[in-house]
Amino acid sequence: MRRFVALRRIVRDAFGHFNADDGWAMASHLAVSAIMALFPFLIFAAALASFLGADAFSETAVHLVFDTWPKEVAEPIAKEVASVLGVRRGDVLTFGVVLAAFFASNGVEALRLSLNRAYRVEENRSFFFLRLQSLGFVLIATLGFMAISVLLVIAPVAANIALSRMEWLEPYMGTITLWRYIIAVVVLVFALVVVHISLPAGRRTLVDVLPGIAFTLLGWIAGSSLFAAYLGRFSSYTTTYAGLASIMIAVVFLYIISVIFILGGELNAAIIRYREARRAVAG
Repeated sequence: MRRFVALRRIVRDAFGHFNADDGWAMASHLAVSAIMALFPFLIFAAALASFLGADAFSETAVHLVFDTWPKEVAEPIAKEVASVLGVRRGDVLTFGVVLAAFFASNGVEALRLSLNRAYRVEENRSFFFLRLQSLGFVLIATLGFMAISVLLVIAPVAANIALSRMEWLEPYMGTITLWRYIIAVVVLVFALVVVHISLPAGRRTLVDVLPGIAFTLLGWIAGSSLFAAYLGRFSSYTTTYAGLASIMIAVVFLYIISVIFILGGELNAAIIRYREARRAVAG
């Protein structure tokens, strides 16, 4: 009974603060910022990868970004992104690519703003530190994607060598598609942990952020599945928006994802507040 009361109090606190603090509007801001940041990030990352000779990056990046999206949402956009990233670029230091990195960092800033509101903290760090941190996140993500792309190229070769000497490993090796999906999920979970701990003001431990991350992942699975089912059976986006349908679908999908993401932060904040209240009463 006590646990039920505690859960009800936490949920009421989380949803109440989300609604009172313009969570719905923040989700819109985050969704649009994600669209505006995603493509510049991929262009910047592909340019840097091409400059460094990581030619396998483009295909890997498309899979890592879109494999966790519903097929109905990801397929039209992924094709266009793949064709754009397939153009070899050596202009990594040009103004256009640097500007793409800046726009990509705006997406990081949108994440920071939404989480600062969710965790109910004020940002006192300097603008220059925050912008450099955001650009650092973009660069680290790019280098991480490049490292994964290299691993996915090497993995099949290493797997064939291993199977030639240890045939009993074959049932456990899986396919490269399966490994891409597993890696995409691992990258997503790791990114959520880093974002919740590092981006907002204040300090949080891994234990503090895990409940909201678990809620976010489960919510994303449920939300993606329901939205995909809606698109497959009832949607009229194609007839309503014609050639803009794929973009509208992506925006609505990212809005759903953003609402769930912010609620994950709100849930963490509500749990932290509840624990602090309990300690105050016990003390």
